[in-house]
Amino acid sequence: MFERYTDMLYRLCYSILLQKEDAEDAVQDVFLIYFRKHPTFADEEHEKAWFIRVAVNRCRDMLRRNKIRAGVPLSEVEETLAAAGVDSEESEVLAAIYGLPEKYRIVMILHYLEEYPVKQVAELCKLTQSAVKMRLARGREMLKASLGREL
Repeated sequence: MFERYTDMLYRLCYSILLQKEDAEDAVQDVFLIYFRKHPTFADEEHEKAWFIRVAVNRCRDMLRRNKIRAGVPLSEVEETLAAAGVDSEESEVLAAIYGLPEKYRIVMILHYLEEYPVKQVAELCKLTQSAVKMRLARGREMLKASLGREL
């Protein structure tokens, strides 16, 4: 279980919290919740959706309770991505995504990076499909403006 979901959950938590240590804490908390509750799942997709939903909720709790460190400058995000082997163009786009407001950042990451269809993103974020589509469109517009080019 841990090996199957750790990387995906870390990317998601990092995209919300923008701090390596906070993202690691959030992922650890998600697995602690899993081991304490022992939920049963209908299938693997239901299981994955549960992990994503719990991770997003945990990150939002951390933000709400102000338990995270001050924000990270985008230059540090770019350095972290470069150290992970992401090329400069991808790094620039990812850094711009991480710079978006949370409500746009989460749907952009779930849809474009984790490759969830709009319907599933809507279910995971507890939004309507039209709200997800609107956030994706506005997020793309914000990216175009920040990058100064078409994506």
